Amino acid sequence: MLQSRHQSALNCYNYWDAIAYYTGNMNHTTHNTIVNFIWNIADDVLRDVYVRGKYRDVILPMTVLRRLDCLLEPTKEKVLERYKLLEKDNFGQNAVAQQLPRASGYVFL
Repeated sequence: MLQSRHQSALNCYNYWDAIAYYTGNMNHTTHNTIVNFIWNIADDVLRDVYVRGKYRDVILPMTVLRRLDCLLEPTKEKVLERYKLLEKDNFGQNAVAQQLPRASGYVFL
């Protein structure tokens, strides 16, 4: 039995994987749904904290940070263990800067 697109998206690892799934199949309706979802969150969370015209100054950085968080989540424990080991043995910031990207499997420039 074939699953619908929406059911497949719901089986994704998290919300950002669902967005990645939909962007591969992006159409105008899907794009508007995602945009409206994000702006509704902004209205609920940011109201009275930021002027409505400044939401975009908050949403884009938070979206990028959340995406990075999702990408790094599978290796978070490994990275934290490596960090604690390096800090405990007092290796310094250069060693930390070299070792943590290796532990995460990502290159940071």
